[in-house]
Amino acid sequence: MKEPIKIAITGAAGQIGYSLLFRIASGAIFGPDQPVDFSLIEIEPGMKALEGVKMELDDCAFPLLNKILTTSNIDEGFYGANWALLVGSVPRKAGMERGDLLGINGKIFIGQGKAIAKNAAKDVRVLVVGNPCNTNCWTAMKNASSVPANRWFAMTRLDENRAKAQLAQKAGVHVSKVTNTTIWGNHSSTQYPDFYHAKIDGKPALDVISDEAWMKDTFIPTVQKRGAAIIAARGLSSAASAANAAIDTVRSLVTPTQKGDWFSVGVCSDGSYDSPVGTITSMPVRSDGKNWEVVKGLELNAFSKEKFAASNAELLEEQAEISKLF
Repeated sequence: MKEPIKIAITGAAGQIGYSLLFRIASGAIFGPDQPVDFSLIEIEPGMKALEGVKMELDDCAFPLLNKILTTSNIDEGFYGANWALLVGSVPRKAGMERGDLLGINGKIFIGQGKAIAKNAAKDVRVLVVGNPCNTNCWTAMKNASSVPANRWFAMTRLDENRAKAQLAQKAGVHVSKVTNTTIWGNHSSTQYPDFYHAKIDGKPALDVISDEAWMKDTFIPTVQKRGAAIIAARGLSSAASAANAAIDTVRSLVTPTQKGDWFSVGVCSDGSYDSPVGTITSMPVRSDGKNWEVVKGLELNAFSKEKFAASNAELLEEQAEISKLF
């Protein structure tokens, strides 16, 4: 039996956390022979609900679930963690400005970054799911200088999955036929779902759909506003699909990428595609199962460059706002 991987998860009793835990425990990320230890972190008012979640995990009798810790203490929660999935964040509420949301979550992720640097395992990797995830990730990273920048990730895989689904439905094919789909920039309404490089059954998406106006006027805003559409229809924000995207992200980072393909995730920019160095921005990435790299050499046309630059400008504005708290 392999040594367990320790996974710390914040917001573990929330909707996304609840959808996430049981799949991880069943082997959905690390495979059928890799045991895991859970370190489940909640704020104090959520601890009673978290105990109920732990009871359910116990009752599933997962063969791969080795230990479960529940705590509201982030130092204890992140201790020895090999992976930290930062799911919990304060959602935007009626009357709240985006700046207010950034400030509230900024304080949370400053503390979490410091706790990860102080307590996590030397090989810790961090995926931020809680929104605004790019800037929350940047904030935690800036407050955890001992953790290398290439260990920090912000989740844009949900947007990628949404984009794939829209392209597949428009083309009348199964979603598995859609590849090379990129989300550029911020996980916000400024994100750019790139249809120019996407492929459908190995062919350029525009050759299959051949409707550039639909791509620009319908496809892009549908992906950008999908979260709001789900809230309007369901009365609640995306949970199961967000949890699924978190699983997809980690699995893509720890599994070799299929030849010729890539996936989307927010990473610390090295300046690729004229993105601001040090910003957590989404780009096309591939992995060999241990290390990842930004896919280089893609030609961005004027439309794509403009969209990516606008999203990066928003990220710089958010960073400037959060930097006031440091």
